[in-house]
Amino acid sequence: MKKYDILVIGSGPGGQKAAIQAAKLGKRVAIIERQPYIGGAGLHTGTLPSKTLRETALFLAGFKQRAVFGFQFTLGREITLSELMHQKSEVIRKQMEVIIDQFNRNNVEIIYGEASFIDANRLLVKGGENISEEFYGEVIVIAVGSRPARPGDIPFDKEHIYDSDSILGIDKIPGNLTIIGGGIIGCEYACIFAALGVKINLVEKKKRILSFADEEIVTNLMYWMRHSGVTLKLNEEVVNIVVEEPGRVITHLKSGKVILSEKLLYTMGRVGNTDGLNLDAVGIKTHERGLITVNPNFQTSVLNIYAIGDVIGFPSLASTSMEQGRRAVCHAFQKDSLTCGTVAHMPFGIYTIPEISMVGETEEGLTSKGISYEVGVAYFQEVARGQIIGDVHGMIKLIFNRDTRKLLGVHIVGEKASELIHIGQAVLNFDGPVDYFKDVVFNYPTLSDAYKEAALNGLNKL
Repeated sequence: MKKYDILVIGSGPGGQKAAIQAAKLGKRVAIIERQPYIGGAGLHTGTLPSKTLRETALFLAGFKQRAVFGFQFTLGREITLSELMHQKSEVIRKQMEVIIDQFNRNNVEIIYGEASFIDANRLLVKGGENISEEFYGEVIVIAVGSRPARPGDIPFDKEHIYDSDSILGIDKIPGNLTIIGGGIIGCEYACIFAALGVKINLVEKKKRILSFADEEIVTNLMYWMRHSGVTLKLNEEVVNIVVEEPGRVITHLKSGKVILSEKLLYTMGRVGNTDGLNLDAVGIKTHERGLITVNPNFQTSVLNIYAIGDVIGFPSLASTSMEQGRRAVCHAFQKDSLTCGTVAHMPFGIYTIPEISMVGETEEGLTSKGISYEVGVAYFQEVARGQIIGDVHGMIKLIFNRDTRKLLGVHIVGEKASELIHIGQAVLNFDGPVDYFKDVVFNYPTLSDAYKEAALNGLNKL
């Protein structure tokens, strides 16, 4: 039986960073992957494919907008998503090469097969041709990710009703599409298909989409979603979905409304890939949808077994999963140095059209805590770069303490939001004041200059 300092189950973003961090600490590491390829859902069925499709949609939408300059473009309904994502395979191949090269350079062993627990330190890995082998690890990290939830009352098929994985194999671009769920995945796909000219009905059982994000930013996003052809049906609940005939899906809502569409995408939650791990053997219990509960150090109820990424639930982002993997390993081997330090403020990037991104506190959160704050806002139309690129409706929102002027939160909607957020994140991480943006010099013309305008807007209110 081969022995390792650490075994990592799953080669997605979190598992990758956990393995590399352990290798950097001089530990003997093996990463176990049940698929015949590495990278997890983020590389093969989730993040990269959907973002590739988004870039294609933006490119095509740009041609449509250029009709005012004399260009015309028409998207044929017969085209498939696979044709729109011809670059995806090349991106995935190159990313896999990068990951494998990192593993090789850091002496991380890759073991292909399906892992299950024998006890708190031993894993049984079943490979091809029914070959099984035991592996020992002082520390074990569970990074198995998640898959789309498929409730039994939803009649999934390969022609009409899809989840966020199977939608990428859709036969042709529909004229209209119903999307169930107003979370990150539902909103991203709603914007992507709307940019491709598809009429969207987005059904969300809560009063607003993306309930964790800043309300003003989400309101801005909702305006542009409606403007692009998305009909938002909020505070609505689905009671029945029926495929009546080819190309005709009927969705019945609790309120009595009926939605007709060619296709339907169901995005209500994800399920942790824990059902094959034999967690009962070590006494780890899963809760709702197969997710694992961890403490702030990402330890499970068995202290040498850690869990990170989608399998522990919200926020289920590649970026946060990576950091969780790094922090879990640092805690496991008691390394709390500059290299293994923690990051207090993790950003969120949501790739809707337009993008939204956030880091730190929201107005709603500060209000509930009774903290006195002020807000500074700048619209991209106020900076020259916004006018140049035609994004005159994006905005940056800064939230800061009225008394200390310490920056508390940054919220952005618009072009390059997920890139711009890191400026605010840096200031949050060194506990800087909003005055930093007032005094710093930004390149001109840039969207970053909106930080200065937002800071001045807020400080003028004091």
